[in-house]
Amino acid sequence: MSVTDELVDYDEAIARYDAVLGIEVHVELGTATKMFDDAPASFGEIPNTSVTPVSLGLPGALPVVNGRAVEYAIKIGLALNCQIAETCRFARKNYFYPDVPKNFQTSQYDEPIAFDGYLDIELDDGEVFRVEIERAHMEEDAGKNTHVGGSTGRIHGAEYSLVDYNRAGIPLVEIVTRPITGVGTRGPEIARVYVQTLRDIFRSLGVSEARMERGNVRADVNLSLRESADAPLGTRTETKNVNSFRSIERSVRYEVSRQAAVLDGGGSVLQETRHFHEDTGSTSSGRVKSDADDYRYFPEPDLVPLAPPREWIEEIRATLPEAPVARRRRLRQEWGYADAEMRDVVNAGAVDIIETTIAAGASPAAARKWWMGELARTAKTQGVALEDLPVTPEQIGQLQALVDSGRINDKLARQVLEGVLAGEGSPEDVVTARGLGVVSDDGPLLAVIDETLAAQPDIADKIRSGNLGPIGAVIGAVMKATRGQADAGRVRELIMERLG
Repeated sequence: MSVTDELVDYDEAIARYDAVLGIEVHVELGTATKMFDDAPASFGEIPNTSVTPVSLGLPGALPVVNGRAVEYAIKIGLALNCQIAETCRFARKNYFYPDVPKNFQTSQYDEPIAFDGYLDIELDDGEVFRVEIERAHMEEDAGKNTHVGGSTGRIHGAEYSLVDYNRAGIPLVEIVTRPITGVGTRGPEIARVYVQTLRDIFRSLGVSEARMERGNVRADVNLSLRESADAPLGTRTETKNVNSFRSIERSVRYEVSRQAAVLDGGGSVLQETRHFHEDTGSTSSGRVKSDADDYRYFPEPDLVPLAPPREWIEEIRATLPEAPVARRRRLRQEWGYADAEMRDVVNAGAVDIIETTIAAGASPAAARKWWMGELARTAKTQGVALEDLPVTPEQIGQLQALVDSGRINDKLARQVLEGVLAGEGSPEDVVTARGLGVVSDDGPLLAVIDETLAAQPDIADKIRSGNLGPIGAVIGAVMKATRGQADAGRVRELIMERLG
């Protein structure tokens, strides 16, 4: 946190000021090639290898529009209840930065492909809130700067900077809201849920992997304060590239508190971009925010206008999947989850994984138990997303089938899961290789029970006299002796038989 930032308590600030949000979300489209050339649109390649003369902005290199990217943009627009333009065109957004090799970004300005839409989002308590969408337009991504040296990873204090143009030209759709008013105290939650819902839409449409940790989805959060709901809009700040749901909430809370302190002190909020700091939950000043005129937009002379046929648009509309909010409500009812349980699943990004696990044969309760319990803890420990764990929903279905059949118990199942995560094969392979099947043969169990009872004659006498309290200790000893492989229910039955 900057030493110059003074903060007002969030609840106190909201009691005296009306907060207005505006959110710009960029999503990288999952096309095979870039927006305007045939360089591969891949992640994690050696720096500056996924490039062409167009990606690098070399003289004489001419762009060609990626048709699949246009299709994906139309899908997004339709899913957001937007109008799809009969004609639209690209423009040059002029600015200099090292990661923009052409010195301009090819984007859309006054003629976006989609406009005038809305998205209904479901808040944590089930309330539905409508966010008005101003536009969804196509553009290309910039490259990636890496600032080396210093303690923050930013350009200030760095010894030198590197630029990787692999990302330059990746297709993007930017979704811009109208001012989001009437948020009251729930501004942070509304911002988070809105971006979460967009992420779910991108995934359900199949237009992007939508992984925030990879930068597939990036949110710029605009916020301003005004004295009352009928007062003119205040001066906004734009917190750039906030890349987690928790950080979106924290950035809104911080800016409300910071701007309230500025206004309380008689100052003026500066229209600027700001950086969010994960470690402190604070924002810091970036640069004075430019207006559209500063970018000197003009139509891209190397690209003709786009005129998507109405028949094509209707064909795309017919392929749209169920809306995420409606799908979650349906699944919550089908699975029998409580509201809080479903909310945890949604927040963990586990809806698709659990649905696939249930399709693989697990019950809804078992699927949630594994993914939101053991596997969620493992993912948190390893610092990865659930979907990045080396286990599939099908394998969890197989694991639960082994439990349901009685071949292994819950304790053994955790050992089997450990083996699957370690790369030892399928659950069946791990059970065989580790010899983890439940011992249900009475002969071996009776031998262990007799040995256990002989070692604890006083406990055996208590059980014979009708005091069943100590039987748990005997069962525990048998389970320990069999490395947890005994059927506890059968052990209890055999103890009772042995002691009359």
